[in-house]
Amino acid sequence: MGGMNGKSNGIRNIVVLTGAGVSAESGIDTFRASDGLWEQHRVEDVATPEAFERDPDLVQRFYDMRREAVQTKDPNPAHFALAKLQRELDGNLLIVTQNIDDLHERAGAEDVLHMHGEILNAWCTSCDVRSRWTGTLIERPACPECGDAALRPDIVWFGEMPYRMDEIFDAIREADLFVSIGTSGAVYPAAGFVRDAKSLGVATLELNLERSQGSHWFDESRLGPAGTIVPEWVQEILDNKG
Repeated sequence: MGGMNGKSNGIRNIVVLTGAGVSAESGIDTFRASDGLWEQHRVEDVATPEAFERDPDLVQRFYDMRREAVQTKDPNPAHFALAKLQRELDGNLLIVTQNIDDLHERAGAEDVLHMHGEILNAWCTSCDVRSRWTGTLIERPACPECGDAALRPDIVWFGEMPYRMDEIFDAIREADLFVSIGTSGAVYPAAGFVRDAKSLGVATLELNLERSQGSHWFDESRLGPAGTIVPEWVQEILDNKG
């Protein structure tokens, strides 16, 4: 398999953006089906600040179910391959994920930036502390830090700003290669990362099950299940390093 038109040699800094397609093979539902429903809920009813204000019980129950479900899933070969690349690359690999699960970490990855938050965290809106949280929130438990009953899922909802955007842009600016894996290319600001990379002269690669809305922005697209094509690409990079 040819390597990024010969560009895989000398690649030291890589930014990888992962989306729902990476976790789908672990049995985690993709973010939103084509019918606009998310596990039979409209996004507007469970994934906006207004929804939480209007019906906090519905939102808490929805995320309680997702939190429980995530803990029953296991990483797949794509997660393990990216963790291996992070360990063995002669340089830096930053994994930026739109996913709220912890499968990258459970596969051994360490430098993971969750731009949309983490389902296994609770955020206290009273003291602004985020705490690891594996149980439920529907009973309005006290914040471990301040004691207030002000915990919500540590999830970036529609209308809220994704986390650590400045760090992501800085990493893309220093990258030799930007790779998008298993993401639709439809949700901004993540959908704009490839354009930022291209404007900076950074090589770009898409690994996806099918062509995405943003495929035409990439130097190269490789299509197939993430559990197959991600390990193949990782091995190619490691074979050509140096």
